[in-house]
Formats: sequence, C-alpha cells, structure tokens
Amino acid sequence: MTDYLQVSTATETREQALELAKSVVAAKLAAGAQIVGPVTSVFWHLGEFGTGEEWQLLLKARADQYPQIQAHLIGHHPWTNPEVVATAIVEGSPDYLRWVGSTTAPETI
Repeated sequence: MTDYLQVSTATETREQALELAKSVVAAKLAAGAQIVGPVTSVFWHLGEFGTGEEWQLLLKARADQYPQIQAHLIGHHPWTNPEVVATAIVEGSPDYLRWVGSTTAPETI
C-alpha cells in the first residue's frame, strides 16, 4: 500500500512550520499536518558541525502528489536548501487512508 506518504521537513520556528502546514493543506496537497517540536538536530552544514532546535512538519498525502508537494515546500520554505523527504505508508487503517485520499482528491466540476 504505497499510494500514501508521510512527507517531512523542518523549520527554525514553530510559526514557519505552521505557515507551511497551512499553505500545503489549504492547497489540498496534504490532508493534514502535524507540527512536532522543538526537536534537537545534530548536523553538518556548509562544512561545519552544529546543533540546533527545529520544528518538524509531518504531512499526510497521496504519493502521486509528491512532486507538487515538494515544489510547494521548496518554493515556500524560508531555507535555501530544506530537507523535504517522503516515507511510504505501507499500512494504515482503511478509513484513515480513504480520508487522506478523498481530502486531497482533485475537485471535479
């Protein structure tokens, strides 16, 4: 069951994560979003070792919409090169997955 994904990114502030979440869900690219944080990150960036606090954004979406989600997140993200990754949802409750699919389905006229 790889028709659905959990897409994640992170931001420096809760407010940035909330704005990204609102924009993606309002565009019906994701059925819902969860903001988790702050989380502690340990990383290499521009050749330097560092640590910091970030806010993680988790989106529930259809796999066929990933290219649009990725473009949306990169286009609206405050960072130049943000992490945007997707993990396949290999199993899920049928009613929940139907909700994800129907919430993000293209509107027909």
